[in-house]
Amino acid sequence: MQGSAYRLADAPSARVDATHKASGFSLIEMLVVLTLIGLLVVVVIPMFGPGVSTTELKSDARAVAAGLRQARGQAIAQRGEAVLMLDLGAHSFSVPPDPRVHKLAQEVELKLFTAQSDLINDNVGAIRFFSDGGSNGGRITLASGERKFNVDVDWLTGRVAILE
Repeated sequence: MQGSAYRLADAPSARVDATHKASGFSLIEMLVVLTLIGLLVVVVIPMFGPGVSTTELKSDARAVAAGLRQARGQAIAQRGEAVLMLDLGAHSFSVPPDPRVHKLAQEVELKLFTAQSDLINDNVGAIRFFSDGGSNGGRITLASGERKFNVDVDWLTGRVAILE
């Protein structure tokens, strides 16, 4: 009898402790949830913000780099000078004598750094390549908000590189 009385006395307090522990959230659980929500906001909001997607911006940078490499290859093959013409106002570039004009996204901010002699006006300029593969050097910057890509041309070697 004594054993059963002991069990009955312990039973109500065990039920109270179990229900008491199950109610509410701990501070650590709340902090974890708030941190996850914060990370989600940081990742999702830029995706719906104004401007160009990172993929489109990088695609435009690669297109510019390909155009520069085309101009360099043309200069070496023809043993003469070749240029990439960049029109900042029209957001486009070309590699004469090729008649194709390559359009870039209108939302992309473009900047051209090149030799003063290759600036035609405020909106049009060129990066020039020579028959030995060298160049006058320069940089074309493509930006959208905080994201940007620099397409650099080494003046000595004519090497084209995309820098983030």
